[in-house]
Amino acid sequence: MKDIVTRCGYRCNLCLAYKENIKDKSVQQKVSDGWFKYYGFRIPAEEIYCDGCLSQGEGAKLIDPNCPVRACVIEKKIENCAHCEKYICEVLKSRIVNYNSIAERIKEPIPKEDYENFIKPYESRKVLNNIRRKLKLKTG
Repeated sequence: MKDIVTRCGYRCNLCLAYKENIKDKSVQQKVSDGWFKYYGFRIPAEEIYCDGCLSQGEGAKLIDPNCPVRACVIEKKIENCAHCEKYICEVLKSRIVNYNSIAERIKEPIPKEDYENFIKPYESRKVLNNIRRKLKLKTG
C-alpha cells in the first residue's frame, strides 16, 4: 500500500484502524488497547474502523468526524497542513504526536512493535516537515 497522508500528516497506510488494515476483530481490539495505553482514550473495539479523513461524502466512517484539523484544511482548500501559511498552528499542535512525550509519560520502554503500530503512524511533524522541505517552505 502506498503512503496515504492525512490532512494533519498522519499516515493511513500505517494506521491499524484504517479500513485496509483491519483483517479481523483482533486488530480492532489491539488498536483499542494500544490507543488507551499510549494516548489515554478508549474507543470500543467494534467501533475501530476508518475510511480515512481524505474520504469525501456523508457516508464516510471516520474515527474522529469532528476533527478540527480536517475541517480547517478543507475550509482552506489545501492538501494538508504542510501547505498552510500558518504552519504550525495551535489546532495542528493539538494533534501532533511526539515519541519523546509519550515515552516520558508512560515511563517504560516502548516496544518496537508498539512504536510501529501506535506511534509511527501519527508522527505527523516528521511527515509534514518532509513535505514542506520538498515544497521549499520553512518548517516549524
